[in-house]
Amino acid sequence: MNAPPAKLLDTFGRLHDNLRVSVTDRCNIRCYYCMPEKDAQYVPHAEILRYEEIERFARIAASLGVTKIRVTGGEPLVRRDLHVLVRKLGAIEGISDIAVTTNGVLLAEQAQALYDAGLRRLNVHLDTLDRERFRLITRRDELHRVLAGIDKALELGFGPLKINAVAVKDLVEPDIVPLARFARERGVEVRYIEFMPLDAQGLWDKGKVLLAGGILEMLGEGIGPLEAVPDPDPRAPALQYRFVDGKGSIGFIASVSRPFCLNCNRIRLTSDGQLRYCLFAMEETDVKGLLRGGASDEDIRQLVRGVVERKWLGHEINTARFVAPPRPMYAIGG
Repeated sequence: MNAPPAKLLDTFGRLHDNLRVSVTDRCNIRCYYCMPEKDAQYVPHAEILRYEEIERFARIAASLGVTKIRVTGGEPLVRRDLHVLVRKLGAIEGISDIAVTTNGVLLAEQAQALYDAGLRRLNVHLDTLDRERFRLITRRDELHRVLAGIDKALELGFGPLKINAVAVKDLVEPDIVPLARFARERGVEVRYIEFMPLDAQGLWDKGKVLLAGGILEMLGEGIGPLEAVPDPDPRAPALQYRFVDGKGSIGFIASVSRPFCLNCNRIRLTSDGQLRYCLFAMEETDVKGLLRGGASDEDIRQLVRGVVERKWLGHEINTARFVAPPRPMYAIGG
């Protein structure tokens, strides 16, 4: 009988069992708060981790107690044969939860292969149902493909399926209630994500953040009252609410107004093989060098333990000490 894996605890007592893996820094839309419209800087293809390398790292992470993996980008569906990686990850002993975060543009084409590979959990990024505002935000005319992808995923039986909407003040207010209605009609959850300082162009300031409290007021007035729902996992990043009439739930990733750093259980592997203990971290640790340099699994386990041990208390967005990380969101992994 195998011994239970040693727990990944940091110096603040936080248990880490959640790994986010970026498979690419490339994307097929250009959300203005994430990427420049032109001349985005990408990692050369040879420097991107191969699926076999990601699989090996995930196996090592599982041996340290990681049970959940979320595949991100960039846009993960632009990486060829993503379903192959999903199948590999799903076969790892100890991994009980695999999810993918996508912008949905290629979802209708790939949903069947992903479903057949065992994927069930999806988060689809969608800020608006208005075609012109979608084009303004993403600089692409792809709303119809995103909606088709959501419909196809629901038809196949994906679930839970969640919609991620970035909340930028003075831009998305007209979309808050329509998105919630759209989700209620389809039995999915919208997660409103407060605009974070991770854009490639330095556009963020706190005055541009549409806060969770304001969104709650809009939903209460536009649809009906909501009530807080205790999350069964106290380390989950989202604040959960449900409509009192029983039709649907809403989540908030309130990184600015209500940081959840004290409960964080995540580590992040970038597409070019750098391990990060926080989305906002100023430092990264090279895993790819070990994966490609003949290191043993134990060498890599020791590296992971060291990264977790060095994890800071939190990102300090709401203090004068905050400094945005040098890499934008699309290069780190969503």
